[in-house]
Amino acid sequence: MPIHFNTFIHLIFIGFVALFPVVNPLGTAFILSPYFSDLTRKERLSAVKRITFYSFIICAVTLFVGHWILELFGLSIPIIQLAGGIMICKIGWEFLSSNNTDAQKDKASSSKELEKIKELENKLFYPITFPITAGAGTIAVLFTLSAQSADKDISIYLVNMGALFISVIGICLLIFIFYLNTNRLISYIGTHNEEIINRVMAFLIFCVGLQIASGGIIHLVKAGFNWGN
Repeated sequence: MPIHFNTFIHLIFIGFVALFPVVNPLGTAFILSPYFSDLTRKERLSAVKRITFYSFIICAVTLFVGHWILELFGLSIPIIQLAGGIMICKIGWEFLSSNNTDAQKDKASSSKELEKIKELENKLFYPITFPITAGAGTIAVLFTLSAQSADKDISIYLVNMGALFISVIGICLLIFIFYLNTNRLISYIGTHNEEIINRVMAFLIFCVGLQIASGGIIHLVKAGFNWGN
């Protein structure tokens, strides 16, 4: 039992450390702050709850049944990395090329604000939750962790998966906390500095997408080379 407990604690730590940099709840919260700029506290809370729930579902499904889903559609992790990386690059580029003066003009019209709220609701899953919050990198990490945790002994397997599941819950709690309270931190930073941070984080998101996509390409090239030999 102590051995199982030590493994359990160790896997919680490993899962959390592995997921934190790919989800990056604090950095991503800064990137997503423009989506929530016109919302009241109640509206923001509702939106963040849904994003957290969607993120939890994506992570849980990936952890427990993702492997069979990929087999069902004949997909591989490198393909997921490539497609997800391209999507993240596109989103990062859109943030980099967006003009904040347009957003400021929209605030003058209440009808436009209502339209933006409705438009935001349609974006809560895509692209806010997937692939910005829980994207290809998160899926790839969860696939790897679940594969490494596989064991013929059902009790050990349940301990391993339980630990990873707790790591997922911990990450989702951070998503909720940071996404809900980013505006408070930004208020201390100031509008001008917020714009700088948003541009820098958008560039980093673009780079992350590029890295994920290039990782998928490298794996595909290696697989093709090995298959040819």
